[in-house]
Amino acid sequence: MINDINGFKHVFFIGIAGVGMSAIAQYLAGIDKKVSGSDRYFAAGEYNEIKEKLEAEGIACFLQNGEGITGETELIVVSTAIEDTVPEVQKAKQLGIPIIKRSELLALIAKSKKTIAVGGTSGKSTTSAMLFDILENAGMQPSIISGAGLVSIIRQGKIGNAKVGKGEWLVIEADESDGSIVQYHPEIGLLLNIDKDHQETDELMSIFTIFKSNSNKFFVNRSNALAKKLSQSIEQDFSSDEKSEAGYIAKGFIQKGFNIQYSIRNVQFSMNTIGHHNMENALAAVAVANQIGVDLETCAASLKNYEGIYRRNQVLGQKNGVWVIDDYAHNPVKCASAIRACQPVADKVVAWFQPHGYGPTRFLRDDFVREIADALRPQDEIWMSEIFYAGGTAVKDISANDLIGDIRALGKNAYFVEDRNEFVETVRPHLSGQVVLLLMGARDPGLEKFSQSVFQSL
Repeated sequence: MINDINGFKHVFFIGIAGVGMSAIAQYLAGIDKKVSGSDRYFAAGEYNEIKEKLEAEGIACFLQNGEGITGETELIVVSTAIEDTVPEVQKAKQLGIPIIKRSELLALIAKSKKTIAVGGTSGKSTTSAMLFDILENAGMQPSIISGAGLVSIIRQGKIGNAKVGKGEWLVIEADESDGSIVQYHPEIGLLLNIDKDHQETDELMSIFTIFKSNSNKFFVNRSNALAKKLSQSIEQDFSSDEKSEAGYIAKGFIQKGFNIQYSIRNVQFSMNTIGHHNMENALAAVAVANQIGVDLETCAASLKNYEGIYRRNQVLGQKNGVWVIDDYAHNPVKCASAIRACQPVADKVVAWFQPHGYGPTRFLRDDFVREIADALRPQDEIWMSEIFYAGGTAVKDISANDLIGDIRALGKNAYFVEDRNEFVETVRPHLSGQVVLLLMGARDPGLEKFSQSVFQSL
């Protein structure tokens, strides 16, 4: 069994186009591993942007037919979505090639560096990106393996979710949704928040308690009630509650349009982003960076130029008086935070949301209704299209329209348009005056094109 990053040279990824898989593949290519992979989205004769960018990094890409797995292959990596029945998995087993999950490989990589693992039910990708930018601008040459593309890296023609630096620090996202977070033993564990998401809060507390015990130093958000319970040291902790005790407290938050401002230890911060939640993400990044040697002035200068990440409060533009913002929000707290972040930008927010998965939607129904309804002002609106179905044996005994009915019963403006392709024409009469059109959803690979088509159709 391979238990060290130096234990292999030739590695093959099944499902390499996925955001989590492609990030690790690029990282390994960046440290001179021989990397190849396949994906069901790769088709003969068809252009694929991810494939092109992977190949530009020296990663060989194949159709998902087994041809890329050879006698030279020393390790097979699979995501949680890859089942044992996949022919390539069967071929690997026949050849006796070790097979590990993506999270197991990430744990091996984390062991090889001084790792900062960013955990929590919301904000992991954004905080990881902010922290990476701070460390890079401070000259520390960090590495990153992220769940989303950083605009600063995308502009270099890359996918944007990974970079290998020459420094000693590596920033990674520690995912609680599949329980893989317990595999990491980082130098620094960072806990942003704990809110009901894929699991009940009791189960999440158990997972994050293990995360804490596995971390050498542990930083928590003391303005989140559950995260606060896992504090290791008040001096390392951070909070957006000005009345709380913490080593790092953000004060004087204001948002003007697409800019937020606040101060930390009397140092003024200004960022071109939106939302109180992004201040908390930045505060977390600053707390960690400062504790490992970056002064607050450098942190502020870095975040002033922060460019954001793919599909997180991503401003597509303004057209006919309507600002269009694309966001990955997909759990109740994230959706509510995204809506609130848009409210200072315009008089009215029209939010559209596509839930993903029948099981998760059923599990979180009451939470979605409560959080979204609470976030909406009298003039705001929430629209939903039908739940995204990725296949499988899910019981389809719930509809997004059920959530809309519940929200409408609370006196809010809530509308259902089953087919999202009919959304623009249906919502058009509601877009008069100064409006933000917020588009939310995750897991569906077609959401980026959908958002672009909505903007073009206005």
